Amino acid sequence: MAYMVDNLIQPNVGAVTGNLVPDWLHSEQSTGTSIMACEFNGGVVIGADSRATAGAYISNRFADKLTKITDYIYCCRSGSAADTQAISDIVAYHLALHKMDLGTDPLVETAAHVFRELCYNYRDSLMAGILVAGWDSCKGGQVYSVPLGGMCVRQPISIGGSGSSYVYGYMDSQYKPNMSQEECVKLVENTLALAMSRDGSSGGVIRIGVITEKGIERKVIMGNELPTFYEG
Repeated sequence: MAYMVDNLIQPNVGAVTGNLVPDWLHSEQSTGTSIMACEFNGGVVIGADSRATAGAYISNRFADKLTKITDYIYCCRSGSAADTQAISDIVAYHLALHKMDLGTDPLVETAAHVFRELCYNYRDSLMAGILVAGWDSCKGGQVYSVPLGGMCVRQPISIGGSGSSYVYGYMDSQYKPNMSQEECVKLVENTLALAMSRDGSSGGVIRIGVITEKGIERKVIMGNELPTFYEG
């Protein structure tokens, strides 16, 4: 759609009548997102892209969507960057108090249910899809999905964000039970690379984290090092 200004055709780039303010200036910053987590015997692998968007505008090409909750528990964030960052900070605060009271590290399941309670209680106000992943001495490596609305379910492998709709088939075909750590890392890398190649709201680098009883080991796969599967 276009309108006339001084006898020139101008694009309808703004939602505010009478000026040329682009839509993305009024858009909420979103993590767009492709996120993933996978259990293996002894821990979990988590991964995410790094593109943050505000409408069609790429506001950050190097965002970190893998957020520390405790030394052994992390979350992968999708949805509104502001909402997910606030929720993560609140959960980290509650679990720090929980650790002080009990004298032991919180369970991954406990963290997941705190996320679930917040996302459910404020489901009408928040736009947040969370993957909670980590290791504890009780159940080992665990992945919990807390999607929009506040449901909570444990899954051996889970994906989320706008890029996930492109790669469910690939993930289902490649995943098998009792995968090794190296196999899980490779699967997460390949799945996220495929999602980023198809989803316009996903991109940048791939951040990977491996959480075990020793803590977390992180690495970054740069854009020129991403796995490729075909020639454009």
